[in-house]
Amino acid sequence: MFNQKFLAGLKTSYQEANSERRQIISASNNILFEAKKTIFALQKSDFKKAESNLKEMEADFLALEKKFSPNRLNKEGAFKAAAEEYMEAKTFFLIIKDKKIEEVKGLNFDYEAYLGGVCDMIGELVRYATNQAAQGRFAVVAKVKKKAEVIMEDLADFDMTSYLRTKYDQARGHLRKLEQMAYEIKLRGRK
Repeated sequence: MFNQKFLAGLKTSYQEANSERRQIISASNNILFEAKKTIFALQKSDFKKAESNLKEMEADFLALEKKFSPNRLNKEGAFKAAAEEYMEAKTFFLIIKDKKIEEVKGLNFDYEAYLGGVCDMIGELVRYATNQAAQGRFAVVAKVKKKAEVIMEDLADFDMTSYLRTKYDQARGHLRKLEQMAYEIKLRGRK
């Protein structure tokens, strides 16, 4: 038997949390979709569209962080997935534009968003290098491979476990693909 006042309070708390959860999931799914479109724009070298999308996503994340506490947001898998996908797009943009990967000012992402996003980004570098090679831009492939090697060297300093270890191992596999691509280009005497 419940104290009815206590039960009513529990019900109100539950309903509020459920409402917040639905709002966070909906907004996060929209951001996730935009991040995927941004990565696609980057693969087509549409940097203007990608940069515009990144700014929109940052504004969307700021709006979420203003409405909900970072602690509340990080409880939702959809938010974490959106943050990681955004970081994949953001770091992909930065690498293509020859910029350093650093903290995104104003956004409260945890280390998983950054590390997971960077690991996934290595896979996008493979696609990007493949597209560049198909267009005869072999020097870009070598440049992308070198950047991926430096990133993987930096990531090797982490003793990643669990979910992030899987991401890291996938990134290592992607680096091997870049190395193979560069090797085959060199064998064929392309520059």
